[in-house]
Amino acid sequence: MNLRHGGNIFAFAHANGCRWQDVADFSASINPLGPSPRVRPAILDALDRIVHYPEAEPSTLRHALAGHWNLDPDTLILGNGATDLIHFFARNIATTRVRLAAPVFSEFHRAFPSAEVVPFDSTSWTGPGLVVVTRPANPTGAMPALDACDTPLLVDESFLEFTGAPSLAGTRENLFVLRSLTKFHALPGLRIGALAGPAALMTQWRARREPWPVNVLAEAAVLASIADHDHAARTIAFVRREREWLTARLAEISGLHPLPSQANYMLVALDQPAAPLVENLARRRILVRDCSGWPGVGFAHAIRLAVRTREENLRLLEALCAS
Repeated sequence: MNLRHGGNIFAFAHANGCRWQDVADFSASINPLGPSPRVRPAILDALDRIVHYPEAEPSTLRHALAGHWNLDPDTLILGNGATDLIHFFARNIATTRVRLAAPVFSEFHRAFPSAEVVPFDSTSWTGPGLVVVTRPANPTGAMPALDACDTPLLVDESFLEFTGAPSLAGTRENLFVLRSLTKFHALPGLRIGALAGPAALMTQWRARREPWPVNVLAEAAVLASIADHDHAARTIAFVRREREWLTARLAEISGLHPLPSQANYMLVALDQPAAPLVENLARRRILVRDCSGWPGVGFAHAIRLAVRTREENLRLLEALCAS
């Protein structure tokens, strides 16, 4: 079972002797419009601050994100990306039973190696313990129905902004919500994420966290990005249009069966094994995710594709037609 990460663009370029700028990376699902145009000047303005330590506990950014998400600041912990917080959560949560409602992000399988894998259907989540579920699911892009579920949950909402749906954070007891600033804000190289949960517990956990989880450049970038509401609106509209267009074009190619998605990526079921296709695309410097046999995917042969710009999507379609 291949649960490796996507987004290995620099390692791929190095191994294949090409420029990373010449690689079309459909394996990492990042905002196709890139960061807000406010981010670069914000980072440049923050450069003078790199000679000083950041806040040991990033209170300024935590309060700003709480305001942006309409949450109590005490309910948030920030980290060096969502992955950092997944493993921190796994080390600290007091439960003897964890279930992964597959499909989930590969890091949950690493963080909870003894977890049970259960169907992506809340009606089957009975009994005590914690259930981990992604919203929208990764890599299918489906949205789970959680309204009637009273099970303790860790909900991964790393891609939620692309759907336009509201967050579940702060809506009920025994609920933890993972948020990523990587995908929608197109800042994976700066590594920043957030975990929302009960205020009393989050306050205890902040006190035991390692210091300096957020650097000054990441803080400046996020503050600039969350203030750019126009860029956010353009992103949601662009991804929705381009996803619909790309899904229709993929469905016209023999042997490809794209599934409906509400995210900025889609799962494509294949009639043939994925590995030869993935390798052929890689020779054309196009990276996709091989999701064949992943828990919860439901298809023996499948790939995940990010929704990229029209130019990149046309390049992908041309390569798929030639494969």
